[in-house]
Amino acid sequence: MPYIHPHELVERALELSRADGCVVIADEESTANLRWAGNALTTNGVTRGRRLTVIATVDGAEGTASGVVAREAVTLDEVESLVRAAEAAARDAGPAEDAQPLVPVRESSADFTAPPAETSVEVFTAFAPALGEAFARARRDGQLLYGFARHELTSSYLGTSTGLRLRHDQPTGTVELNAKTGDLTGSAWAGAATRDFTDVDVAALHAEVTKRLAWGAKKIDLPAGRYETLLPPTAVADLMVYLSWSSGGRDATEGRTVFSKPNGGTRIGDRLSPLPLTLRSDPAHPGLEAAPFVLARSSGEDSSAFDNGLPLTATDWITDGELTNLLTTRHSSGLTGLPLTPAIDNLVLTVPDQEGAPTLDEMIARTERGLLLTCLWYIREVDPATLLLTGLTRDGVYLVEHGEVVGQVNNFRFNESPVDLLNRITEVGRTEPCLPREWGDWFTRTAMPPVRVADFNMSSVSQAS
Repeated sequence: MPYIHPHELVERALELSRADGCVVIADEESTANLRWAGNALTTNGVTRGRRLTVIATVDGAEGTASGVVAREAVTLDEVESLVRAAEAAARDAGPAEDAQPLVPVRESSADFTAPPAETSVEVFTAFAPALGEAFARARRDGQLLYGFARHELTSSYLGTSTGLRLRHDQPTGTVELNAKTGDLTGSAWAGAATRDFTDVDVAALHAEVTKRLAWGAKKIDLPAGRYETLLPPTAVADLMVYLSWSSGGRDATEGRTVFSKPNGGTRIGDRLSPLPLTLRSDPAHPGLEAAPFVLARSSGEDSSAFDNGLPLTATDWITDGELTNLLTTRHSSGLTGLPLTPAIDNLVLTVPDQEGAPTLDEMIARTERGLLLTCLWYIREVDPATLLLTGLTRDGVYLVEHGEVVGQVNNFRFNESPVDLLNRITEVGRTEPCLPREWGDWFTRTAMPPVRVADFNMSSVSQAS
């Protein structure tokens, strides 16, 4: 069977459409991965996949309805059945609450008809030998290394009946390295996000987990309580990503979230932190580049399939400690009167003076007594009204005294709201790209600083190891 380019599937679906409006997204994905355990590679491979999504809109007396149908590995001969299924779904549905005119045509992507980008095992050309050297060091030092590396490259082709023809290539790479002592009683983790693995320093990751295993040689039991706590960038990322996911403008306006005012309206304009913290998203942020237009394969709380193709620009969510924007679609923007600020697939937290901001090691050195986290996991929401989250610490919590790490303490369950936490940050370090540990399967493009938080609530001792 001859190879069919993704843009041909898009054009064929639009040609076949009998709906009043049609949006088609073709995603061509390739992935390469390595896995290792006990200081040896266990599996590696490359996979490829294709998914075609058709969104049909049908105008009726009561409003516009939409139907969405998506299928994997669609051939040219199967496109018509997919289009008809989407149209049938639209006719069977009631009017869509988020219905809007489809985005009008603008300049097309110059590479819309070019073949999709692809990854391969070649992406690991420099990474794999460095990993082999780490295995050799680990064997020498009585360690066991486990982990995986994954690189995904997705080319997304967006076409609409209004004439939009847009394309975006999104590389996504992650590596997680877990080191264990020979008797498996000690564990340490480090991770990184990358676009192409050329910037992944395996030796530095291995050095970091080796340092943490050494810290863990001394075990210290501590009770639950509130502790001054240093959170590394990966832990900050997990908390800020959840904050971002919870910042819908409509929910806030309707009084359902931490960003709602008690007597109506939102908290936009309120100061969330006494420090000049800025949380922003920018599709052009160097190293964290993301789609510069909306790609919505369905409608949800804070996304709308009708908004496909809307241009995205840099957006501040928090500016110098003050809440600036909340997530909106065209529909929710119209309902709430808030500016149109769709979601963007990256997140960056900074303070203005990056040159003067300390590193995590410098923050440790000026800690009189406190805890140092590695990462958080099993994060769950307890109360949306305050955005109270609970979860567990993992792979190393350390006690810092007089500027030095003196040992590893037991794990804890924590109860914290990232919004309340912003108000209790007393020191902010230098922002760096990082990988969220809990949410890394869904959101990888983050850059965060380490932070010092007063009275971090370790609500109970955890038996997790």
